[in-house]
Amino acid sequence: MRIVITGGAGFLGSHLCDNLLARGHHVVCLDNLITGSVANIAHLMGHERFRFVRHDVTEYIFLSEPVDAVMHFASPASPRDYLELPIQTLKVGALGTHKTLGLAKNKHARFLLASTSETYGDPLVNPQPETYWGNVNPIGLRGVYDEAKRFAEALTMAYCRYHGVDTRIVRIFNTYGPRMRPHDGRVVSNFVMQALLGEPLTVYGTGSQTRSFCYVDDEIEGIVRLLLASDSEDIHLPINVGNPRELTVLEIAEMVLRLTGSASRIEYRELPEDDPKVRRPDITRAQCILGWEPRVDLEDGIGRTIEFFRNAVAEPGSDRPAPRGPASGNATGKKK
Repeated sequence: MRIVITGGAGFLGSHLCDNLLARGHHVVCLDNLITGSVANIAHLMGHERFRFVRHDVTEYIFLSEPVDAVMHFASPASPRDYLELPIQTLKVGALGTHKTLGLAKNKHARFLLASTSETYGDPLVNPQPETYWGNVNPIGLRGVYDEAKRFAEALTMAYCRYHGVDTRIVRIFNTYGPRMRPHDGRVVSNFVMQALLGEPLTVYGTGSQTRSFCYVDDEIEGIVRLLLASDSEDIHLPINVGNPRELTVLEIAEMVLRLTGSASRIEYRELPEDDPKVRRPDITRAQCILGWEPRVDLEDGIGRTIEFFRNAVAEPGSDRPAPRGPASGNATGKKK
């Protein structure tokens, strides 16, 4: 297959490139590098089945070659990114999804949308099944990301029902592992970098809010299984892919301190607006339809992630970027 991956130079996108190339497919990676990095795909440059195109997917996409599948992963995805880039986030969720669906339609290609557990907002049910409609504040700070993805899901289903495009929607829960950006403000990268640099670990609120973390290799395996699954009526509906093991943020901080051997202390800060109190996927559909469930133990995955960041910090010439927490009410929006 020839597969187009938007956001292919990002954290998940670059791992998708690796996985699909290893399976023998051809990959066209589209990315405007607003949050992605060429460093994530540098090892693929020159590969005979890989091509990188720097492009903003909110603009018209022209590819002369045949395309078998389009995977739309382009979007700021960490709270810090989408709170600092609200307009770009909305545009890539709306216009970017429209352009990539158009590409899939014109090429008679399969389409996979990278959606998110954020479509559930601050959920009132736990764990969250795909049938739950969510509890989202559309005009809150996080609404730019939540509603962009909810619109993207609606548009994807419209193309499926009206145009007959073979679509799939994956709702991605918190994912971690190598190639996370050290300054992206996500829980695991924040804690690991702070611990390695001997800085206080910033826990928001009391740390009693829960999260479920899936190692990147497991997440990618689930996503690829969804892409390659046979067409059926059920496959077009959203599928959660994440790890159902639920821990408090404070427990994650304590685990990172233990695994790094850091003497850093925990520092509590004000909880950001609309921060979800719970987050845990119901993965029954993924188990039944894809035969998938996560395999990497959290402690093992965190250990691998620590080694990745430890090596990054130790690299000669490293600027040792200080991790920053999720932006809150003082985020500055950049116009575009």
